[in-house]
Amino acid sequence: MLRYMLVVATILLIMTNSDVWTKETPNWPQFRGPGSRGVAEGKGLPFTWSTTENVTWCVSVPGRGWSSPVIWGDKIFLSSALSSGKEKSIKKGLYFGGEEKTPSSNQHQWMIYCFSVENGKILWQVEVDTGKPKTPRHIKNNHAPETQVTDGKFVYTYFADQGLFAHDYEGNLKWERKVQAYKTRYNWGSAASPALHGNSIYIINDNEQNSFIEAIDKKTGQTLWHRDRDEKSNWSTPFVWENHLRIEIITPGSGKTRSYGLDGKLFWELEANMSSITIATPYSAHGLLYITSGYVGDKHKPIYAIRPGAKGAIKLQKNRPIDNSIAWIQPKAAPYNPSTLVYKDLLYVLYDFGFISCFDAKNGKEIYDKIRVKERQRTPFTSSPWAYNDKIFCLSEEGDCFVFKAGRKNELLYVNKLDELCMATPAVAAGSLFIRTASKLYRISK
Repeated sequence: MLRYMLVVATILLIMTNSDVWTKETPNWPQFRGPGSRGVAEGKGLPFTWSTTENVTWCVSVPGRGWSSPVIWGDKIFLSSALSSGKEKSIKKGLYFGGEEKTPSSNQHQWMIYCFSVENGKILWQVEVDTGKPKTPRHIKNNHAPETQVTDGKFVYTYFADQGLFAHDYEGNLKWERKVQAYKTRYNWGSAASPALHGNSIYIINDNEQNSFIEAIDKKTGQTLWHRDRDEKSNWSTPFVWENHLRIEIITPGSGKTRSYGLDGKLFWELEANMSSITIATPYSAHGLLYITSGYVGDKHKPIYAIRPGAKGAIKLQKNRPIDNSIAWIQPKAAPYNPSTLVYKDLLYVLYDFGFISCFDAKNGKEIYDKIRVKERQRTPFTSSPWAYNDKIFCLSEEGDCFVFKAGRKNELLYVNKLDELCMATPAVAAGSLFIRTASKLYRISK
């Protein structure tokens, strides 16, 4: 009997530590998925693909949009803006001169699409607004860059110049609230996506005229609270940090990174050599909060790892913390557009110009620094990296996805090509990878 019990226990231990018991990531409800981490799980997730290899289906997506897919159950949601006329062509990489001085003169339709996970067919589509755009956009941006959020019953879609819209899973409008459009720096446009927690949707709108954060009742669309922000244009999505002490709403900014309570009261603020443009989304791992601000033209490009429990003003002196709130700092390591990625014990940084670095996520020590992704070539990146099955995935604007082995040694395993502009961050759910290109949506499955 004892021998039998030992055999059973051994089998269960082996199965518990094997891929047989690997939990699939079933849903991808927001930008960068569960916890805004960009990390998924699943035995059968793909690591090689092309326009034909491992493609379960590929469908056209009308209009322009850089919102990421959000997925719940058998449904995929995307937003897009359709123009009645020709818009300027997009050039890849970082450059000056893409700013527009006046809004597009073309009529636009702001659309929500619901696709089938199984076959990619459009289950329904809804036009939420129509008219000429109220503000200009950088030619690499568009009028549908914000990623939706969903709670499994309703999908919430935010267009910063148009409004916030709540639809059920059959496409029926539950409520809507129109908003005022504001000028952004150099007319670059908006990008920050909404966050969802409990009964509240959190919207942050940092602009050149009237920056604010607002909590909105997801059932009614009514304002729960509103706080003005002493900030100019930023593009970072807020993050709801559920730590062992409390729940905080984290809002990075170029002036200050702030933490609000669920009632809108300020917990703490960090004013510490942030770069002049803040884009990356914060997230939590190993009990720490990771914040980055890395405009390429600035001297200061910090990554901060912050402990729970901070209060008031977090102080630094010569890039060193003078209290216990900050676990570690890398003052010149942050990326510009992509968010960083913590996978297991390592933090990976993907830079717009095509380099990758790696740090210890717990103490910030450098593992390797700025290794070129594509040998001897500069490759532009905008979408954020993601990880699963001990691999790190980096999708370039050119449509090439570089797959690295996760770990302390930089090792390129595969390069997967889609041959089309890619700027949206992919989603992972249902044992599949979902990639939005400039004109298509792919379901990639092993």
